[in-house]
Amino acid sequence: MSHTPLPLTALELLAPARDADTGIAAIDHGADAVYIGGPAFGARQSAGNTMDDIASLAEYAHRYNARVFMALNTLFTNEELPRARSLAFDAAKAGVDVLIVQDMGLMAGPLPDIELHASTQCDIRTPEKAAFLEKAGFSQMVLARELSLAEVAACRAALHSARIEYFIHGALCVSFSGQCYISEAITGRSANRGACAQLCRLPYDVYTESGEQIARRSHVLSLRDNNQTDNLEALIDAGVSSFKIEGRLKDLVYVKNITAWYRQKLDAIIARRPELSRTSDGVSTFSFTPDPEKSFQRSRTDYFVHGRQFEKPYELAQLESPKNTGSPVGRCERVEPGEILVRPAAGVSLANGDGLTYLGDDEEVHGLAVNRADPAGRGLVRLTLRNRRELPEGLRRGMTLMRNLDRSFVRELSGESAVRRIPIVMTFLVEDDALTLIVTDGRECAEAHVAMDLDAPSNPERNRETLIRNLGRLGDTLYTASDIFVPEDLDVFVPASVVNMMRREAVDALTKMREEARVRPGRAPVDDEAPYPDRILGFAANVANDAAREFYERHGARVTAPAFEIKPVEKADLMTCRHCIRAALKRCPKMLKAFPELLEKTPREAFRPEPLVLVNSSGERFEAIFHCKADPCFMTITHADDASGSRSAG
Repeated sequence: MSHTPLPLTALELLAPARDADTGIAAIDHGADAVYIGGPAFGARQSAGNTMDDIASLAEYAHRYNARVFMALNTLFTNEELPRARSLAFDAAKAGVDVLIVQDMGLMAGPLPDIELHASTQCDIRTPEKAAFLEKAGFSQMVLARELSLAEVAACRAALHSARIEYFIHGALCVSFSGQCYISEAITGRSANRGACAQLCRLPYDVYTESGEQIARRSHVLSLRDNNQTDNLEALIDAGVSSFKIEGRLKDLVYVKNITAWYRQKLDAIIARRPELSRTSDGVSTFSFTPDPEKSFQRSRTDYFVHGRQFEKPYELAQLESPKNTGSPVGRCERVEPGEILVRPAAGVSLANGDGLTYLGDDEEVHGLAVNRADPAGRGLVRLTLRNRRELPEGLRRGMTLMRNLDRSFVRELSGESAVRRIPIVMTFLVEDDALTLIVTDGRECAEAHVAMDLDAPSNPERNRETLIRNLGRLGDTLYTASDIFVPEDLDVFVPASVVNMMRREAVDALTKMREEARVRPGRAPVDDEAPYPDRILGFAANVANDAAREFYERHGARVTAPAFEIKPVEKADLMTCRHCIRAALKRCPKMLKAFPELLEKTPREAFRPEPLVLVNSSGERFEAIFHCKADPCFMTITHADDASGSRSAG
């Protein structure tokens, strides 16, 4: 199968699929492609699916020329590699269009002739790494989430035909993907093998090296959620072609809502810029108004897409809680056991079953489950809580209430909330006692013919109107008529039964032609002589099997240590992050120029980039080390007992 990459100007909205039903919903709500986990070896261990389910999803997606990606992106041991190869062939047989891969051991083959995408677990941060992976046979690069627009553009400039994929929404890992070993080190659950224990979402006490506590039970490693709504066009101009929504563990309502939101945003850009197109067919019509504020979110950030901006407040971490805190909906006016009085914000309607949150005086996020919402006069709403006896802890008059569960919105999206149809043009012709119907989707063109005796209509105007109406009755087919052309001077009577037969025949023929015309691109060309950008590779190269070692050696790199999962490394950097705890706690020295007022509360010596010690509720101690002189600067996390002050790069 020849490799025919998608045009770089064809934009792809890539949505997550927890299962086949979620994937089908994503397609209905406008996704050009979906990514899903197979029976094993996906980077979300609990999000596996059978090949039969994936095959049914692929069949549905292909009706719209949408694609299905299967995640095969964990590390494999020598014993697991044969099964991983077998799953790759099973996936191709099931109709999967793309395999998402991390482990280079898989590249030695045999593999089916199928497109390969380099997972974000490959830690693609540089143009050199991206260029090498293209030469190794990858058609698309899932760049590190931390990259700025300039860094994205540099990666794109290093490629020939490979496309750039970029995360635009959802959860953010605090460490560079593929470079996080803290879960494996502490719990034996490897992030690189799909079993991350998410220690980054825990609260930590933070101390200076001298023992001064500067934060208590603070979620200093828990990032806000990614939201690139305002940067889509800038990302396009930087070279991004595939826009990825995170969330293979998210529910159906989340997938529907967020997919529809970005579908509308990308469509608006495409409508303004004729050089752009989308990679799949069909138009989705929604029965609701998409709103990301109504789905799971830990507040929002656009992360480092504009680089590190020291002149702006640092708002990357959600220090109070890793939970879904929701968006503001009103102000508390009165608190009683089991009941509160609320003044809703403008345009907000509170309902039975809503979930609310608030930040208490203890700086913890608390939740409330609403049993009933009743008008209380003067613009107030009385909320009867599910727990009717206790006084909500730490809630008092004047506090802002957030809503993290909008019951009315969930109910609205629980049923059918979108219809996707492919626009077609229908042309009806009359020639020599014969009727012809031509239908086209802009690429394929199908026809239906009927030869019959033709009589003049008793009412020509009504006859033509009835014919147009009957032609447009496409019902539950894939199609909707964008234009129907019928001669203005139509002078023959066409029975409804004949029109219906011709319409069905033409539409069926068009569907068959679309299926036959669909081509699945094969694997990109491979350059076995391409040198790997680095000559020496340690444990962070994640080499877990002999085939991966041979891959790197074939490309001129020497592997000096196996993956951390195979042989743990003492004194290892367990995380490598662009996020900075010092900046989150307003103790970054580079912030002082823009915010000199910080010195009013904190002495200047506290801004020295010395290591900080993190202690979780289990007593485990870690050290955060700040590499301030690097460009861009970064932070590493290691075991406190293994660290040395001499490692500080401040």
